Amino acid sequence: MIPYGRQDIIQEDIDSVISILKSDFITQGPVVPKFEKAVVSKVHAKHAIAVNSGTSALHIACLALGLGPGDWLWTVPNTFVASANCGRYCGANIDFVDVDPETWNMSATKLSAKLEEAREKKCLPKVVVPVHFAGQPTEQEKIWDLSKKYGFRILEDASHSIGASRNGEPVGSCRWSDITVFSFHPVKIITTAEGGMALTNDNELAQLMTLYRSHGITRDPDHLLSPSPGPWYYEQQMLGFNYRMTDIQAGLGLSQLQRLDSYVARRNYLAKKYSESLQGLPIQLPSIDAKNISAFHLFVIRLKLDELLPTRTEIFLQLQSKGIGVNVHYMPVYMQPYYQKLGFSKGQFPEADKYAEDVITLPLFPLMTDNEQEIVIKSLTEILTGVRRIR
Repeated sequence: MIPYGRQDIIQEDIDSVISILKSDFITQGPVVPKFEKAVVSKVHAKHAIAVNSGTSALHIACLALGLGPGDWLWTVPNTFVASANCGRYCGANIDFVDVDPETWNMSATKLSAKLEEAREKKCLPKVVVPVHFAGQPTEQEKIWDLSKKYGFRILEDASHSIGASRNGEPVGSCRWSDITVFSFHPVKIITTAEGGMALTNDNELAQLMTLYRSHGITRDPDHLLSPSPGPWYYEQQMLGFNYRMTDIQAGLGLSQLQRLDSYVARRNYLAKKYSESLQGLPIQLPSIDAKNISAFHLFVIRLKLDELLPTRTEIFLQLQSKGIGVNVHYMPVYMQPYYQKLGFSKGQFPEADKYAEDVITLPLFPLMTDNEQEIVIKSLTEILTGVRRIR
């Protein structure tokens, strides 16, 4: 089976982890801040807070931004549930902004119209979470301008897009956001096994997220509320969590980070080959904004089902039967039972509904060989050739 994604672990990664296992620190020691500094240097942000998952990073980011009961968080429907759940963890209300039919990212035009309606109803969002779907940056500068007009904070869910850029600006620089979050899950661009990171240029937000990461506790003399009686002293200043990344994970991340550029280059090479080879089939290929370099975490196609006899499910199962580990990214969050209990239903976000009915994710990962990709291309071409509807 050719999987849709797979991590790349080489001997240098293994050696890095082994060296930490043999050191004095295996939980949070000196390697975590070293990893944070390396990512900061790479993406040109001011602060980085490494945590145990991308979801944890989203959660502490929402808390730092002051999200709470009675507030609203808006995100997109075609994302993993964590992009919305982080708001629910804080007791906030959730709503969604429909996607652009070409980029499948949050539509800045639809966001603008929804914000104007919300202002009239006096229910503007406190936090908006644009998601860099499949590795392609969103229209961040447009969303940033809207944030100044309507007064919301921006939390970029860049779980798919470390290594990507917009207008030459690295994703993660927080030029057009308050906080950006990365995920280091094994199928993402680089991995720490499980892990995530929140980045910001705001000193206060960085301090809050640092506290939330580790039980709300600080030992930093510059941030203590009372004079320290000795080096053993620490203060719990708020109710925080145990969201810490370990040195073992950070060591793996440091090693992987050295190959970030080559990973993104390989993903773009494979994506270009797909786009060139699949032309002419009854599918919609990814459309990359000319201002963007995508990290291509995923390669997603949309079937033109009105031109095809088989259903999406039939095509999906045929590809699987040929040993191709296709997937679907994603079922709309608002169609999940939990969110339907909150009042959401099909039809509220038409573009996301249409997207969800015909999307398929093809395998794409740096270790994917040219031969494996040819198998995927040949199999999909064979399945979709000769099964068009007579018009």
